[in-house]
Amino acid sequence: MTRERREPSLLSIRGLPTILVIGAAVFGGWAMLLPVVPLALSLSGESDAIAGASTAVFMAATVAVQLATPKLLRAWGYRRVLATGAALLGLPALALLLSTDAIPVLAISAVRGIGFGLITVAGAAFVAEITPEHQLGRASAAIGISSAGGQVVGLPAGLALVDLTSTAPVFVIGAFIPTIAMAAVALLPDVYPKSSDDGARRVRIPFTALVGPLLAMIVLAAALGGVTSLVPIATHDVAIVATIALAATSACQVAGRYAAGALSDRFGPGRLLSPSLAVAATGLVLLAFALHSDVWALGVIAGGALLGLGFGACQNDSLVVIFAAAGPYRRGSASAAWNIAYDGGTGIGALSLGVLATVQGYSLAFVVAAVAAAIAVPFTLKT
Repeated sequence: MTRERREPSLLSIRGLPTILVIGAAVFGGWAMLLPVVPLALSLSGESDAIAGASTAVFMAATVAVQLATPKLLRAWGYRRVLATGAALLGLPALALLLSTDAIPVLAISAVRGIGFGLITVAGAAFVAEITPEHQLGRASAAIGISSAGGQVVGLPAGLALVDLTSTAPVFVIGAFIPTIAMAAVALLPDVYPKSSDDGARRVRIPFTALVGPLLAMIVLAAALGGVTSLVPIATHDVAIVATIALAATSACQVAGRYAAGALSDRFGPGRLLSPSLAVAATGLVLLAFALHSDVWALGVIAGGALLGLGFGACQNDSLVVIFAAAGPYRRGSASAAWNIAYDGGTGIGALSLGVLATVQGYSLAFVVAAVAAAIAVPFTLKT
């Protein structure tokens, strides 16, 4: 009688535990400042549109550098790109102590966005580089969970610190945590992207394989960008509501990524894109209703939780679909495409929904986000 062969643990993959720690640190520091920077602008007297623009500028810089990151990975390797990104994301946040006026904050956001762009592309591609293909769904979920775990702590902690003290401690801690990741980078194996001949490198990822997952990521990332930027402002008179709601969003994002990773390895990627859009759209409608007149706390929290669950499942499923379509020689490009959709969508949502909220109110802004998610569903049905 033969024993069934057991699958090696993900944690036995060299470099994976370390990149999980880096992901948690980087995203924890990023998440602390994500709602606090727009809130600081609002407290300084700036409009909701300017508050949303801080996230939009951050994400615009992120997307711009993500386009160049695959080439940097081939030239520098993963460790140098990750260390540079951690430094640029963390250290400039200290300059926020000097001013929270619009122009300095937007400039600092742009520099930090460059660091974030380097980290996001390099981190996801590094995981795909070191992980066997049949374990990629769970490995992608693991890095997503570690990153979202940092957000679970960072998002509410930043707002709670502001409520208890001021924005200054958040700026200091938000600068310090990503800087810690620089030390951990030295523990990673010195990996470079797999080389290929020029012909293989010129073959593009099929466009039809990208439409569904990238569109799903763009619309849900836009919704999340709007929610994280605007809910703290909309509920400022009852700040604990935003703290709990964003914690629920991040926690359910972790749950969504975990479930999607396990299902992807078992049944194949792409099956959860449409359901994830539907769940997220339901959460956005609930948020719109909860903010229609007086703040309905339970509705805000439940709406954020549903958005996080749908977004987490979409994150993992879309990433594995794109890596599968890219093959082993284009992981940097695949990671860049996915991260551009994620971060570009986040910036678009923070700015456009911020403008819409300024003109028409928060409820209509979140209804528009829900409609966009519903429109994307047909494009994911054949993925």
